[in-house]
Amino acid sequence: MKKLLTGLFLLGACTWAAAQAWPTAKPIRIVVAYPAGGVSDNVARALADKLAAQLGTPVVIENKAGASGSLGMDAVAKAAPDGYTLGFAAVSPLALNPHLGKSPFDPQKDIAPVVSVMYSPVLLLGTSASKAADFNALVAAARAQPGSVRWATSGQASLGHIMLEQIQSVAKVQITHIPYKGGGQQMNDALGGQFEVLSTNAGPAVLQHIKAGKLKPLAVGAPARLDSLPDVPTLAELKHPAANLSSLFGIFAPAQTPAAVVARLNAEVNKALAQADLRAKLDATDNVPTGGTTADFARQIAQESENNARIIRAARIQGD
Repeated sequence: MKKLLTGLFLLGACTWAAAQAWPTAKPIRIVVAYPAGGVSDNVARALADKLAAQLGTPVVIENKAGASGSLGMDAVAKAAPDGYTLGFAAVSPLALNPHLGKSPFDPQKDIAPVVSVMYSPVLLLGTSASKAADFNALVAAARAQPGSVRWATSGQASLGHIMLEQIQSVAKVQITHIPYKGGGQQMNDALGGQFEVLSTNAGPAVLQHIKAGKLKPLAVGAPARLDSLPDVPTLAELKHPAANLSSLFGIFAPAQTPAAVVARLNAEVNKALAQADLRAKLDATDNVPTGGTTADFARQIAQESENNARIIRAARIQGD
C-alpha cells in the first residue's frame, strides 16, 4: 500500500509539473471550425488575444471551415494531445452531426471538452410575407392552412430544422421547411419576403434588420430573454421547452490531452471570460458568455446529443 501511495503521489506530482511546464514559447493553435470574419471567428480571436497575454505565449487562429464544423474538429481530433492544438466550435459537430452520419471522428473518444465559451441565441423571425403578429399567431396560421407557413433554415438537419420539427410535433401543425446552404442567401430571400419565417443566430446585422422593421422577432431560442430584445419571449416561455435551443460554443482539445493541462486551460478561459472588455464584446453581438467547469460542459454536450438523437429519430431527419 505504501508503494502504491508513493506511486500515486509521484504520478500526481509529475502531472502537476507538466501543467506548470505548459506552455513553453511554442505557439498554441486554435482551430476555428468556421470561416474567417464571422461572429464566432471574431470571438475566437478576441479570446486568443486574452489567452496569449495571460499565458505569455503566442496563440494563433487557424480557420478550417466545412462539413458543419466537423472538418475543423477532425483536425483537432487528429492533432497531438499536448495542449498546443485546440478547437473552437459549436457543440454540433459532437452532439448533432454524428447522428446524421457526418462525423469523421468519434466525438466521445477523440475529443476532450475543455470549457464552454458562449451561447449564440437562435431567433425566430417573421418576414414581410407573414401577417402573424406573434409566435402564437404564426402557429395558428399554420394550423388553419397546413403547409402554408414556410420556415427557412440554414440547412437540412441544422439546429433550426431541429427546432422546427420539435415545434411541429408539439403544436400538431404542418410547416413547410425551406433549407438553405448557409445563411447569406437565406437572409437575402428573407428580406425579399420569399417565405414567412426564418431561424437564424442572433447578431448585429440581424438586429439592424429588426430595428429597421424589415424582420419581426417572434421568439428566441435561449436560456433567457435577450437584453437587446427584452419583449421577445423564449420558446420555453411559449411552452416549447424542447425547441428552446441555442448554439453553445466552446474550447476543445484532442483526447488524451493531460488532465492538468485541460484544467489549466479551463481556468485561463474562465479568467478571460470574466474580464469586462471581452464580455462587452460578446454582449455587443448578442452572444452570451458562459464559462464553467469542464464536467459541466461535458454534461451539456451529452444532454444535447441525447435530445438531438431523439428528435432526429422521431422526425426521421436525414442529412444532406
